[in-house]
Amino acid sequence: MSTPQPALTPLTELPAWEALDEHASEIEDVHLREFFEEDEDRASRFSLEAEGLFLDYSKNRITSQTMDLLFQLAEQSYLQDKIDAMFRGDHINLTENRSVLHVALRMPKTASLVVDGVDVVAEVHAVLDKMAAFADRVRSGEWTGFTGKRVRNIVNIGIGGSDLGPVMAYEALRHCSQRDLNLRFVSNVDGTDFAEATRDLDASETLFIVASKTFTTLETMTNANSAREWTLAQLGDEKAIASHFVALSTNAKEVSKFGIDTANMFGFWDWVGGRYSMDSAIGLSTMIAIGPDNFRAMLAGFHAMDEHFRTAPFERNMPVIMGLLTIWYNNIFGSQTVAILPYDQYLKRFPAYLQQLTMESNGKSITVTGEQVDYETGAIYWGEPGTNGQHSFYQLIHQGTKLIPCDFIGFMKSLNPKGDHHDILIANLFAQAEALAFGKFSEEVAAQGVPEELVAHKTFEGNRPSNMLLAEKLTPEILGKLIALYEHNVFTQGAIWQIDSFDQWGVELGKVLAMRIVPELKGNSELGHDGSTNALIERYRSQKA
Repeated sequence: MSTPQPALTPLTELPAWEALDEHASEIEDVHLREFFEEDEDRASRFSLEAEGLFLDYSKNRITSQTMDLLFQLAEQSYLQDKIDAMFRGDHINLTENRSVLHVALRMPKTASLVVDGVDVVAEVHAVLDKMAAFADRVRSGEWTGFTGKRVRNIVNIGIGGSDLGPVMAYEALRHCSQRDLNLRFVSNVDGTDFAEATRDLDASETLFIVASKTFTTLETMTNANSAREWTLAQLGDEKAIASHFVALSTNAKEVSKFGIDTANMFGFWDWVGGRYSMDSAIGLSTMIAIGPDNFRAMLAGFHAMDEHFRTAPFERNMPVIMGLLTIWYNNIFGSQTVAILPYDQYLKRFPAYLQQLTMESNGKSITVTGEQVDYETGAIYWGEPGTNGQHSFYQLIHQGTKLIPCDFIGFMKSLNPKGDHHDILIANLFAQAEALAFGKFSEEVAAQGVPEELVAHKTFEGNRPSNMLLAEKLTPEILGKLIALYEHNVFTQGAIWQIDSFDQWGVELGKVLAMRIVPELKGNSELGHDGSTNALIERYRSQKA
């Protein structure tokens, strides 16, 4: 069902938007040094603790008036109404007429949410229980391959959210994974990805998880069919497929045709977008790796942040604050990117995961009413773990010409304590945020005896904004909270920009054209593309031949 929304005033005509634009001109030349010198309580006033996460956003180019205006913008954009509509199960994905219910994937079993006449929470837990039973069988060795050998290798075949989520979660939670299980991930249709993932594996000990809702996704099914051929080449019997493949899908006919027992098919729903699906059946590889109990702890973390987002007032709402700050820099300061900088090696795939979450969600230029936007949307998210990034792109963040807001992420305790490694890591984390904010002025450089001709080169202007997110340590529960924090951060941005954050029509055209070109690469059919594309196809044909 769809609940009628209040008539939308164009974003740039909202009073708070106009006030923010005027306010920015008043503070754009004020340095963060001045803000801190004038307010000794700034660090405590612009910080927040919620659900085991601590956010210090005091190193942003804001004042109390800035935040008040941003909160007014959220209110004038009916943000709370939109939040409530999502949690009710309204069809807020307007272009596909669907509910957006990733929040139902982590509701406790005692909860109930009836959407379109169906209690979706009951369905979710039925799948979770089925996943847990299967995961326990694999982890214990009860599930064996066609020859009776125990499964030791799990290969997840998917793409987009069916790959990025499981990969990120496995790497993030590797510390609590079952170490005698070897997990691999195949997503790229480039045959090299499959070849390298399987080159040292024994088919008799390998289980493939094929993740495709329709079981027709070109890249995924190309890799799945290669996996099938690889398995049969070693085991030689069609009956082996049922022992070495399971499906994350809703297309029982195609799953069965492939040779997979539909009893080993784990379903999900149209109201789960791919980039929001890692806590659904798409997370089966994660559950096998870390175990059902840890997976449920991760879900509990998701749910805790969901409830914080749903109920906390905006001025104490962590996802709302982070989303509004992104809008502040993207739309008022003209900043086009956000750097995600986790100071924990286990989160090395977290920036890549957030790229899809944020850029597929908010990479839109049409409003929910079908109008062309006349403002910027969809910041570019990118990053690498610290301290590696410090020796590559931090130079540009510190002394380049672009304003790049940064999200730093750190943990008070290491999961692998070793000498003074963690102290050095955290010292770098805090130091980078301090250096970006406060810089080093030319007179300070000169006072250190630096030759005059080098002073300008060694000056740091500072005034570069950042958020600092801290938690005690990286646990499954904390990971769930972090992911949900960014999910709702993205929701906040999309709600303000008046776009649909839950469709992704932009990925369709390229896929359609690729399906047309595939047979053209193989044959001599007449080409009907532009001159450049025709020439490229002909060049490929001739060199392949």
